[in-house]
Amino acid sequence: MTTLLSGIGADLPIIAAPMAGGPSTPTLVIAAARAGGLGFLAGGYKTAQALAGQIHTTRAEGVVFGVNLFVPHQVPVSPEAYRRYAPEVQAEAERYGLTLPEEPIEDDDYWADKIDLLTSAPVPWVSFTFGIPDRVVVSALHRAGSTVLQCVTSADEARRAAEAGVDALVVQAPAAGGHSATLTPARSPAPVWLPDLTARVRRAVALPVIAAGGIATAAGVAAALRAGAEATMVGTVLLRTHESGASAPHKAALADPAFDATVVTRAFTGRPARALRNHFTDRYDPIAPAGYPALHHLTSPLRKAATAAGDTRLIHLWAGTGYRQARAEPAADTFARLADQL
Repeated sequence: MTTLLSGIGADLPIIAAPMAGGPSTPTLVIAAARAGGLGFLAGGYKTAQALAGQIHTTRAEGVVFGVNLFVPHQVPVSPEAYRRYAPEVQAEAERYGLTLPEEPIEDDDYWADKIDLLTSAPVPWVSFTFGIPDRVVVSALHRAGSTVLQCVTSADEARRAAEAGVDALVVQAPAAGGHSATLTPARSPAPVWLPDLTARVRRAVALPVIAAGGIATAAGVAAALRAGAEATMVGTVLLRTHESGASAPHKAALADPAFDATVVTRAFTGRPARALRNHFTDRYDPIAPAGYPALHHLTSPLRKAATAAGDTRLIHLWAGTGYRQARAEPAADTFARLADQL
């Protein structure tokens, strides 16, 4: 048992990553805890009220868990770039009778309401991605009794997180599925092997490290721990589990031989994110501007309609490089496989 996790009764140094948009259900978080690990609810894209409901459901089961929030870190898109891109995507939306936003929509994902929620009704762990909260927020969460984690993608980001007063770091390698946590989202993170990135961060700061990004096997877990991580975080490998809230088309695509590669794209949301290569990434990534959350709001109605129709040509099929290891099984079985070399 690691020092970082020893105070919560976790037997395994394996954490279920927060996956916004549906996969990280309370059921999955509860299953992760009961399997001997830890799970995180994904606060991104939810109202504070919706998040409070998931917290209540999870807390009622008596397990230790965490909550992840997106820190407001807008990547402004120029009106000209948006107006060039939006009509291209609108052409895909016509088949579903949709009218996509003609002007950029910028918001902060209900940031203040969610911080108020987590300081008034504390949870054991809180993690942040996309940006680093200021010390006032970190201190308020500490006073509430929460352990605060920051997701970083480089040694420089780790130093900045340490200065903000966080307790530990989630070190995310580029092999991760879904959004990169990079603080410089106008460009994609440089390729780096997770054990190497973990070692770099450990040399830069003294904080405990949780390694994430591309871990999908027992060997991957063991390698991350040998590199100095106190725990590992996994996401993609859990997407097909019975407790996952990923859509049926997403789960099917992860096992479909027709999807044979992942790519890092900003076509869906304006931030770099790793997904299964499909028609949308091929057609729109070359012309997509950086711009978050404007591009997220632009494509969201289309992605929802495509998901409902099972049209995997147009869905954001988030997936890390280890996606072929995801199995249709109880999450407890996945955790047992990942722990096989511990």
